Amino acid sequence: MADARPSDRPYLVGLVGNGVTPSLTPPMHMAEAQALGIPYVYRPIDLTALGLSPDTIGDVLHWAEHLGFDALNITHPCKRLVLDYLDRVDPVAAALGAVNTVLLTPEGRVGFNTDTTGFAAGFVTGLPDAATDRVVQLGAGGAGSAVADALLRIGVGRLTIVDVDARRAAELAADLGGRHGGERVVAGALPDLSTLLDAADGVVHCTPTGMAEHPGIPFSAQLLRPELWVADIVYRPFETELLRAARAVGARTLDGGRMAVFQAVDAFALITGVHPDPDRMSAHFHTLVGADHEILTR
Repeated sequence: MADARPSDRPYLVGLVGNGVTPSLTPPMHMAEAQALGIPYVYRPIDLTALGLSPDTIGDVLHWAEHLGFDALNITHPCKRLVLDYLDRVDPVAAALGAVNTVLLTPEGRVGFNTDTTGFAAGFVTGLPDAATDRVVQLGAGGAGSAVADALLRIGVGRLTIVDVDARRAAELAADLGGRHGGERVVAGALPDLSTLLDAADGVVHCTPTGMAEHPGIPFSAQLLRPELWVADIVYRPFETELLRAARAVGARTLDGGRMAVFQAVDAFALITGVHPDPDRMSAHFHTLVGADHEILTR
């Protein structure tokens, strides 16, 4: 296992996953550490660029320990695979069956999920006092699982999960129902989305649609209305077509940047034991997103 971190060297952190080289998370962490006067080095470990299979995640953990890493952030497609190689898992992450932050400590490898806590914090700060009696979530993948759990933890009365894969939506609803109460979460059918949204207080979008690589809008803008708040977890581009359409009809919106920032806030606190400044991290994130947008549109 990793030795105790000497106080005279920087924190050494890595981001493990496929295609992570362009990620904004490393510069966001390092900028906040610099502001706090904490020596901190954060580097991507891009499995695609290195020609490594996601199944080598156990080896990557072993190498990271021996190279002196203090922690790793874990992203697609390793959030579930990494569970088999941990010594202890936080109860929330264990219930989700997914880990995105691993601390490499003298006592062993400890896993957490800051995607779900990050979305919860972003929602509470970004949509204060939003009605949550009935919420529809579109997307039941890995990110959708973390978001759905967060929604139920913060008090959504009835969550309806819709996915192009009806079986996946049903399985997630059953899993969540077993932990949060079966009456609070159900699976919905995609053809019924219009009816579901018409009766909902808000909708959360958790699919890749709207990303730079998957442009478009996940459902017809005609289903939007001023009373329906809209949350999107996509943040590249920062302003998705869905959010633009929602704002155009006067609906309240929550952008994906909130989740991106607060998951980083929570991970930074776990890694260093120091709680960072969320407003400062958000400001730096927006600077990075702006620079990223300029590069993409040149």
